[in-house]
Amino acid sequence: MGSMRDPALNDRVLALAGMLQSIRVVQQMADNGQAETRPLAVAIDSLFRFDAESTEAIFGSAADLQPGLRRLVAQLDGNGRDPNQTRIAMSLMALERQFMAHPDTVQAVHAGLQDLAAQWQADGPTHPAVLARMGELYAQHISPLGPKVLVQGNPVYLSQPTVVGEVRASLLAALRSAVLWRQLGGSYWDFIWSRRAMVQAAQRLLS
Repeated sequence: MGSMRDPALNDRVLALAGMLQSIRVVQQMADNGQAETRPLAVAIDSLFRFDAESTEAIFGSAADLQPGLRRLVAQLDGNGRDPNQTRIAMSLMALERQFMAHPDTVQAVHAGLQDLAAQWQADGPTHPAVLARMGELYAQHISPLGPKVLVQGNPVYLSQPTVVGEVRASLLAALRSAVLWRQLGGSYWDFIWSRRAMVQAAQRLLS
């Protein structure tokens, strides 16, 4: 059972917060056609931090994950749980298994991100061309893996190719966080045995 002061648990909490923050960005795009700039930038930047020194550094800092940490507390303590976010998170965790079972796909996505890194550095993480290319990467390599992650929202926005590309780019960031969570030792048992400890760790990171 995870201790409140377990550094490995803290890292897994950060990874889950990163995933939930990306999912929140996905929902904002699906509902409104656009998302808050800073959380979107944090999500996209995380994909290009190939050699970060720590879990926190992948996302910039714990402060950059405040929306995701707040969402994690709401999801785990039962107050304000969002069933849509839960459904997308579970789909992504299943997709992560499929993704990691295909090393060629993992390598192709990594190579695609490396090819895109110069444009990301020059134009920034929220530039439409960067998001469009990341959306193409998702459509080409992730979508064929299995059941699609179902995103519900306003059909007006979800019929626009630009928004669809941005949603896919954000789903790629969420998948990256799911991979990270699993690499840090995350499993479904966390949600049974360590739920309270994860809430406490998230609250401490928020404060």
